[in-house]
Amino acid sequence: MGNQYTRRKFLKKAFTLTVGTILTTMAGYSYVRYFEPSQLEINRYTYQAPLIPQSFNGIKILQFSDTHVGHYYDIEKFKTLIKKINKEEPDLVFFTGDLIDAPDLYKDGNSLIPLLSSIQAPLGKFAIYGNHDHGGYGTETYKKIMDKSGFTLLVNSFSPINVLNEQIVVAGLDDYMLGRPDFEETLREIPKDTFTIFLAHEPDVAKISQSYPVHLQLSGHSHGGQIKLPFFGPIVTPPFATEYTEGFYELGQHPLTLYVNRGLGTTRVPFRFLSKPEIAIFTLESSS
Repeated sequence: MGNQYTRRKFLKKAFTLTVGTILTTMAGYSYVRYFEPSQLEINRYTYQAPLIPQSFNGIKILQFSDTHVGHYYDIEKFKTLIKKINKEEPDLVFFTGDLIDAPDLYKDGNSLIPLLSSIQAPLGKFAIYGNHDHGGYGTETYKKIMDKSGFTLLVNSFSPINVLNEQIVVAGLDDYMLGRPDFEETLREIPKDTFTIFLAHEPDVAKISQSYPVHLQLSGHSHGGQIKLPFFGPIVTPPFATEYTEGFYELGQHPLTLYVNRGLGTTRVPFRFLSKPEIAIFTLESSS
């Protein structure tokens, strides 16, 4: 009787442990696959700098990045994203690359045009290439989508932004991995002592841009690591996003402020853990 009871007790414990493990695994999978990837954060910051003109006080910049449409980020999610962007009523909108995950495989790119066109930003909408925008023979596809959507596509170029009689500049580098990036061409003609925002998809290029008169660099690409472990950090980061993976960094002597956006979609695997998708909003403030 005692042996039978012990055996029953052992089997019960084993069964309970097995079921518990299965349920924990299922819950963990559901969290990283469905729950966290849908937990969009809107992060708001006030950015101060002495070269920001007084007329730009309160100007709101919205950055979004790395949607990777087609890789488990469908058109319905994209529609929801656009509604949230417009709800914020930004003055400027910057997209820092990787619109479609695999442009050669995604056949519904034209459906993104009316959605991107509906984004309202009275001072302008600007975009740059990411590696996925050039990859998969997507260079011309991405250009067509952004042009028809009313975005200014910056490719080793810059554009002045004027409020009243004062000016700042936004500059954009071609993708560092698959494009033809040229720092000199992008930045050399910017007027001296003009507050300059630099859009570069890969954040680690800040090690180069810090030597130029750039004040704020906005990047994406890293996905914040996409999957992170407590006390360890990102498991895998893409090339040129190994030094700077998310949030703010200060580099150089001027200094350069770098902000790395965690992006919105996923790539390679459709999981996020401790790296929620985000939109970043920067309200400019002159400290002069």
